[in-house]
Amino acid sequence: MLHVLPARHGSAAENMALDFLLLQRYPEPGWPRFRHYGWQRPAVTFGYGQEIGFVRGQLAAMTGETGGALDVCRRPTGGGIVDHRDDWTYAVVIPRGHPLEEVRAAESYRAVHGALAATLRLQDVDAVLKQPAPDIPPESGAAGICFQRAEVSDVIADRSGVKIAGAAQKRNRHGLLLQGSVWRPATGGRVDWERLQEDFVNALAAALGMESQPVPWVEFNENEVEGLVEQYSSPEWIERR
Repeated sequence: MLHVLPARHGSAAENMALDFLLLQRYPEPGWPRFRHYGWQRPAVTFGYGQEIGFVRGQLAAMTGETGGALDVCRRPTGGGIVDHRDDWTYAVVIPRGHPLEEVRAAESYRAVHGALAATLRLQDVDAVLKQPAPDIPPESGAAGICFQRAEVSDVIADRSGVKIAGAAQKRNRHGLLLQGSVWRPATGGRVDWERLQEDFVNALAAALGMESQPVPWVEFNENEVEGLVEQYSSPEWIERR
C-alpha cells in the first residue's frame, strides 16, 4: 500500500525535519508513503550541497533582500532554490528494496514526474516531461533558482516550455526521499488542487504497483522531532559550507 498521510502546515525547518523522519523513522518502513504540505509563512528552501553565499545572492535577486522576510531552510535533498510562496509541495518516500528505489536516480525521477504530468493532463494542463536535446550535453554548473530552468524529466508546458514542476532526491540505506514542487502559476490557474492530489496519488500508486490508503499522521518521538527542527533551524545547518 502507498500510505497517504494527512496534509499539514509547518515552518520550513519543521517541514524538512518531518520529510526526513518519514524516510528515517517511519513505523511501517516497508510501505511507500506520500504527503502534501503547506507553509506557515512565505518560505524558500535550497539544496543540501549549495553554498550559502550563492543562495543569499539569488535570494537578493528574487526578493530584493537576502531572505529576512522569508522562512529559509537547507533541504536534506539536493537541487536548486525553491520558492514556496505560490507552489504545491509534496514528498514521496520509497522504501529500500522496492524496484523503483533500486533504479538510477534519473529513472525514479522520471517515474514520479511521469505520474504527475499525466495527472495534470487530466485537468487540461499541457504537461509533458522535458526530453534530452539530441547532441546537446546537459547544462553544468551549480543549481540555481528551480523554476527558472528545466532539467531533463522535469514537468514542463508542452507549447511554451515553461517549467511546471521539479523535485530533489536523497537516497540512503532506508530508501529514497523525493521532495517535489509544482509552481501554481505555470499551470494556468485552472487546477483543482484537491482533485490533483487524489489523481496524483492514484497515478503514483499505479507506478509503484499497488493501491493507496489514507493513514493517520505518524506519532514520531517528540524529542527527536524537536531536536531535528532545532538542527534545521540552526545557523550551522543553514550556513554550512
